Amino acid sequence: MNDAAPDDDLPSAAIAEPGEVGLVEPRDFTSPEPFACDDGSVLPGFTLRYETYGRLNPARDNAVLICHALSGDHHCAGIHSLSDKKPGWWNNLIGPGKAVDTNHLFVVCANVLGGCQGSTGPLSPDPATGRPYGLAFPAITIRDMVRSQKRLLDHLGVKKLRCALGGSMGGMQALQWAIEYPDFCDKILAMATTAREGAQAIAFNEVGRQAIMQDPGWNQGDYPKGGGPRVGLAIARMMAHITYLSDASMDRKFGRREVRAALARATDPANPDLQLTPASPSPAGFDVQFEVQSYLRYQGQSFINRFDANTYLYITRAIDRFDLAANYGGSLEQAFAPVKARTLVVGFTSDWLFPPEQNRSIVLALQRAGKHASYAELATDLGHDSFLLESPELYALVRAFLAS
Repeated sequence: MNDAAPDDDLPSAAIAEPGEVGLVEPRDFTSPEPFACDDGSVLPGFTLRYETYGRLNPARDNAVLICHALSGDHHCAGIHSLSDKKPGWWNNLIGPGKAVDTNHLFVVCANVLGGCQGSTGPLSPDPATGRPYGLAFPAITIRDMVRSQKRLLDHLGVKKLRCALGGSMGGMQALQWAIEYPDFCDKILAMATTAREGAQAIAFNEVGRQAIMQDPGWNQGDYPKGGGPRVGLAIARMMAHITYLSDASMDRKFGRREVRAALARATDPANPDLQLTPASPSPAGFDVQFEVQSYLRYQGQSFINRFDANTYLYITRAIDRFDLAANYGGSLEQAFAPVKARTLVVGFTSDWLFPPEQNRSIVLALQRAGKHASYAELATDLGHDSFLLESPELYALVRAFLAS
């Protein structure tokens, strides 16, 4: 059965209250055909874990592909069970009547190739050995991720993509979609992204990788499932998380409040988003003293319980190597020469990881190449993660662009 056939067998969200996609079920697409990666390696096949919301129309041209960021996955909307504490990571954007309206659109989101949430990656067993690939996994690129997603969409019966949409690394994938499949993709919506990272962003990724690789538990990438460089991965996540926020947002949320007061508030129903861990004993008086310290430790601990260290190494390298100008003849205008999609790029004033000028430069290059491209800049003090947070202005932009 074709998973995306526009009939009653389509695996999409269950009927739910207006505004929510409700209960959703992840699916696995397995491509048995060999997949040639950009580094020259060949995977004998691969699996992508994905979710869909809404229904594919009879013309099979109402699909929207959601592309996730570094630490994201396929679960971008709805819930897996009634006991879930949180819905998918972009649930505020996707659903019946929302900006990405599943009453009219067929929404697809897949964990990227190289991921660790069900898709083939370093944690997956190598068919040749039966053991996890580890560092034997190909050096996947953003282009590899996109080409594997195209196989999934072909499997689902999608004839044309209404829009490829994503933020951060997801925005990189969206741009790659416009270049790689110009006749397949009608629109591109990229947020808080870049056509290539600056030195500072590469430097932050490198410090994170070194934290992992200098942890004895890494063992040259050879570690058991559930084991590995947990301390190094937690530190990498803590540092990266700082780059996703802004000084203003951190100061407003935490300031210099001490952890004893924070722990008292952690049980306050009026503060459901306050996520803290108790202070644990440390030598020489280096216990957790401030709320922000406790928050970062929580972020590190929760991350190592759901993410793989080798995957972190591979995906951050793919982000660092993403350079559209260098990969397509030396200029962004040359890179965008094949593009036919209408493009909207959204930057955020407080994003210092991929600042507004990097987002704006994408649109300027598209316009110089004679393409239909627009830029919007939203004033916010929430930092790089602004695209994930509640924003009526952003919702209005997305809704209008998809409907235009």
